[in-house]
Amino acid sequence: MPDYKFTIVVEQDEDGFYVASVPLLQGCYTQGATYEEALENIKDAIKLHIEARKLLGEPIPVEVAIDEVKVVV
Repeated sequence: MPDYKFTIVVEQDEDGFYVASVPLLQGCYTQGATYEEALENIKDAIKLHIEARKLLGEPIPVEVAIDEVKVVV
């Protein structure tokens, strides 16, 4: 089984829950009561997302580059 590496984004919502998403995998997101729980949950969500793509014969996206942009407003 190949290893996959994805960038995730974790934000805290107004209720205090941590919401984790994978920008490269559209619709792949989850939440947790703690940051650590959100990290574990997103790993499960990624696995399920990849399994579903494989069953449908869809390719697994690969990140080309990861960078940050600083904007002054």
